[in-house]
Amino acid sequence: MSISRHFVLAAGGTGGHMIPAHAVAEELMLRGHHVALVTDERGAKIPGLFDKAQVHVMPAGRMTRNPKSWPGALKAILAGRAMARRLNETFRPTAVVGFGGYPAMPALLGALADGIPTAIHEQNAVLGRVNRYLAGRVDAIATAYPDVRRLKDRYAGKVHLVGNPVREEVKQLREEEFPALTDESVFRVLVIGGSQGATILSSVVPDGLGMLPLSLRRRLQVTQQCRAEDIERVRKLYADLEIPADLATYFNDVPEKLGWSHLVIARAGASTLAELTCAGRPAILIPLPSAMDDHQTANAREMTEAGGARTIAQARFTAVELAKQMQKMALEPGALQNAAKRARACGRPDAARDMADLLESIGTAPIINDPVKVGPTPASLNLQGVPA
Repeated sequence: MSISRHFVLAAGGTGGHMIPAHAVAEELMLRGHHVALVTDERGAKIPGLFDKAQVHVMPAGRMTRNPKSWPGALKAILAGRAMARRLNETFRPTAVVGFGGYPAMPALLGALADGIPTAIHEQNAVLGRVNRYLAGRVDAIATAYPDVRRLKDRYAGKVHLVGNPVREEVKQLREEEFPALTDESVFRVLVIGGSQGATILSSVVPDGLGMLPLSLRRRLQVTQQCRAEDIERVRKLYADLEIPADLATYFNDVPEKLGWSHLVIARAGASTLAELTCAGRPAILIPLPSAMDDHQTANAREMTEAGGARTIAQARFTAVELAKQMQKMALEPGALQNAAKRARACGRPDAARDMADLLESIGTAPIINDPVKVGPTPASLNLQGVPA
């Protein structure tokens, strides 16, 4: 007979933090547990997430390099910590887990002050600033990659490789075959660039596709996310090239579009990489150079080294380079299908399950810290009382 417990999940207000938290929340609730979310106003407004859970918006101060911002940030953090402790009094969580971002800090500080077991989940291949600050104080650290930079060796005993949780709709794609592709069939390209699109993709991708051989270009069908200020210009570029294109500033059905795509051109955000590897879709990745600690380049490394993607640094991302890389993947027989298999081998589809196992174990049974398995296949957690 399962025991119903309460869990607080805290996440910053971007999709990169919120989507993994949502996937874990869904898994916990399927097991009969109760979940409360702590986030900021941005996170609370993302559609389709945490519809069945309590949502608490709390202040979260952002500590920038400007010392003048520190007093205000500290005041907001302390106010959020006080609110979190009041939530702990009424909700009485078994554990509190942070998924990164500044809104996670007050919730975790409140839990630490109240003696509640804590965990953090790091989606990127570089430990984020908030997780870096709290890593030494929490009970468990869950990672999405075998190698995480800026994670100190002395924490190895409490580190668990679980992967990056994805939505159930993406997990279902893993059971489907790669879309049929022949020399005569439509070649579907999906272009996504973070929560708001990326101007560099809008500037380079249409020209790059226009340089492809006519035999390939006439088969293209493009679905592309664009910023609002770019969309009409990009629409005209595709019209002039006679390439069918579906453009929008936001797609709320990315799993469906991912399902029928033959190639994805994208940034290398953690959620994007998790979805690509879970579904098994080949990609051309352009890491965001301004990302904290260049973590997107680090994120792309595993999939690229496995042969599931090609990474182009933004400084080298030109129409000519894109066309060259696309031809290598699209015109060589079997190259895309092979890349799809290699991408899929990097996926960790059970990340939400393994993360929920880890949270259930905190405070109720000792965690057995088996060495993390490094490689393309998912590593199962071996927790006392939890099936591996």
